[in-house]
Amino acid sequence: MRRTYSIEKFIIAVYCCVDDGLKALTEQAPIRGRGFEPELSNAEVLTMEIVGEYQHYDSDKGIWSNFRRHWYSWFPNLASRSSFVRQSVNLWQYKQRLHQQLAAQLGAFEDEVHLIDGLPMRLCCLTYAGRCQSFQGLAAFGYCAAKDESFYGFRGHLTISLNGVITDFTITPANGDEREALWEITQKISGLLIGDKGYLSQTLQRQLAAVDLDLQTPLRQNMSKSRPFAVVRQLQTRRRLIETVNAQLTERFHFERIRARDLWHLTSRVNRKMLVHTLCCWLNYQLGRPLLQFDGLVAD
Repeated sequence: MRRTYSIEKFIIAVYCCVDDGLKALTEQAPIRGRGFEPELSNAEVLTMEIVGEYQHYDSDKGIWSNFRRHWYSWFPNLASRSSFVRQSVNLWQYKQRLHQQLAAQLGAFEDEVHLIDGLPMRLCCLTYAGRCQSFQGLAAFGYCAAKDESFYGFRGHLTISLNGVITDFTITPANGDEREALWEITQKISGLLIGDKGYLSQTLQRQLAAVDLDLQTPLRQNMSKSRPFAVVRQLQTRRRLIETVNAQLTERFHFERIRARDLWHLTSRVNRKMLVHTLCCWLNYQLGRPLLQFDGLVAD
């Protein structure tokens, strides 16, 4: 059984997955009810975005230029960059729905254990934060405990299943309360939920228990340790999985970079990164590979 794709077969596999998913999503309600159809199909646009992100082209311009230069014979209807960007951004909601569809196929929502965490999204360096014109009134100053540093921008929040599949995500200002964001991204899951000290709250723990979520977090140094040591060790071990996913989003898909000037484009960009991460997990599953082993999925 093959365990990797050539780049040509990777493009085909991504297109088939996206096309099938879009057909299932739009069977009852088409994406557009009137107006001219674009020259590129929606499946083609999403395929280009996903393949481009996997190849480390994390800007719309980079993705468009790469396919214009190397794959124009495969996408002969590829027109101007502005048309491509406009069509891709208009599909922001379908990227999110495709991500949810693939996560469901991988059984991510049925898992009895999930993990939750946040990661910073820097808009600019602190020196220029006071003069930054983008996202005024939305971006804020925040603190990243993992890196022990302050930053200016937003904070991404995500939940994953025990096998590393992202189940949901959202974005808040950098100073947003992680415990408030938790409610938005845990509506489709139940069971054990493992978080860090940022989610430490007995009130929150009781509220989540009422909706079948058992929130477990590390305790602070001055708090009494009521749980067995083996249980705490197991929680710490499982927590490392979401750190792996965070590292993939940051290093491979450049999640922390904000290459957008409004929420519309930012939402589309974030949805694209979550979709490509989940689709790579899905393709690994089809090949019988570890879900999070993205290196080697496409042969050099």
